[in-house]
Amino acid sequence: MVGVAVFASGNGSNFEALVHHSRKHAWADEIRLLFCDRPGAGVIGRAERLKIPAIQRSPKEFADKASYERWLLGVLKEHGIDRIVLAGYMRLIGPTLLEAYPDRIINIHPSLLPAFPGKDAILKAYCHPVCVSGVTVHLVDEGMDTGRILAQVPVSIEKGDTLETFEEKMHQAEHRLYPEVVQKWIAGEIGIKEQYS
Repeated sequence: MVGVAVFASGNGSNFEALVHHSRKHAWADEIRLLFCDRPGAGVIGRAERLKIPAIQRSPKEFADKASYERWLLGVLKEHGIDRIVLAGYMRLIGPTLLEAYPDRIINIHPSLLPAFPGKDAILKAYCHPVCVSGVTVHLVDEGMDTGRILAQVPVSIEKGDTLETFEEKMHQAEHRLYPEVVQKWIAGEIGIKEQYS
């Protein structure tokens, strides 16, 4: 059995949804590790509660991105990690990890890509305004939210929605979609050669 690492930078609600789903459905590859690049982030407490080993380290402690990712690569190898799942990880993945994990890094983004890539996608969609936004799961490449799309689900912005209610609907969609897609990805049911929507 090989392992999965989840990378997160913030509160960690998607991380928790992934762990619960993985345990309920007995994923072939277990979530063995949480990595957080922001020491003290809320996701650390979730990992402790869920009894998932967590490692925290800031990239600022390293001379450059390459040395940071080389260190990370060593940690991942030490824990037998075969796949990486990004769940609110707020950094672009660099060549060191991309070369070591080709087509084995997946991400979730809170928009219907290619619309609203990058930061603050929920706010951008709400303020644009559009009638429909949504959630995208995609493989990770060297760009910002440019990897091959594996799945998308629309989320409507209703007339009475506040930013807060719209954000909550987006999170609910993420928590439904992401664990299901990751499970299929691990099982080899979806991947780089096909596009699902």
